[in-house]
Amino acid sequence: ENVVAAASLRENHGLSFMGVTPAGPFDVPQATADGWLKAENSDRSRSNAQVVRQYFNGLDITRRVRNVWIVDFGVDMPLEEAKLYHLPYTHVEDKVKPIREHNNRPAYREYWWIHAESRPAMRKALEPLPRYIGTSMVAKHLTFAWIDREVLPANLVIVVARDDDYFFGALHSKPHRLWALRQGTSLEDRPRYTPTSTFETYPFPWPPGKEPKDDPRVQAIAKAAAELVRQRDDWLNPHGLGEQDLQKRTLTNLYNERPDWLAAAHEKLDAAVFDA
Repeated sequence: ENVVAAASLRENHGLSFMGVTPAGPFDVPQATADGWLKAENSDRSRSNAQVVRQYFNGLDITRRVRNVWIVDFGVDMPLEEAKLYHLPYTHVEDKVKPIREHNNRPAYREYWWIHAESRPAMRKALEPLPRYIGTSMVAKHLTFAWIDREVLPANLVIVVARDDDYFFGALHSKPHRLWALRQGTSLEDRPRYTPTSTFETYPFPWPPGKEPKDDPRVQAIAKAAAELVRQRDDWLNPHGLGEQDLQKRTLTNLYNERPDWLAAAHEKLDAAVFDA
């Protein structure tokens, strides 16, 4: 079938987003962020933790977490308010402003302390959730992972504003993976996942938000998904493994190897999704 002709489903709108596009060196290593988070501002009500967040790109999902942080003044913080966060603001003024003042887009020049694409709709959708689902836009394997609400996703992370195991399972199942491969474009040999052509066109077992939570089929998908994540996490972060060996424990390497327990966990999840 020509699935590329599939139309966008309005039931799927408002759930999947690209992460932010900073357009400037807003990011800093964890050691710098740690210093900022311990520092006090002259206005004691202003904690740097309000504007300094952990920052994920696709590699934080497919490999190991890089421990990169970013200055984030939200979508519309006035300049005078941003200045109250002294160390983060000084970094952005020194590193970002000289670059953004020459940008061709007036908004990027005038609001140089704000990320170029700050994704207000994404922020609003993620705000009430304790965690959300993320995937790398471009990767060898289409894998999804849980991301903590405090983490800000970059533009090459596609996020889904759901925090339940059922929806994670529906996304990580074979039907959705095959759909994504047919619908998505690709970069070299790596499929590209997008909110519009891939996510919004996909026919979920039930329209998002209309799943009958007490239905045994929904519960079976949720249970299989939670077990898959538990087993993956045990493999990714085993107790007592040295740092050098730990760096090899990535989702990409895991899905390259595809051990029997992983295949069995996915088979169980796929069966539950097909049943639905």
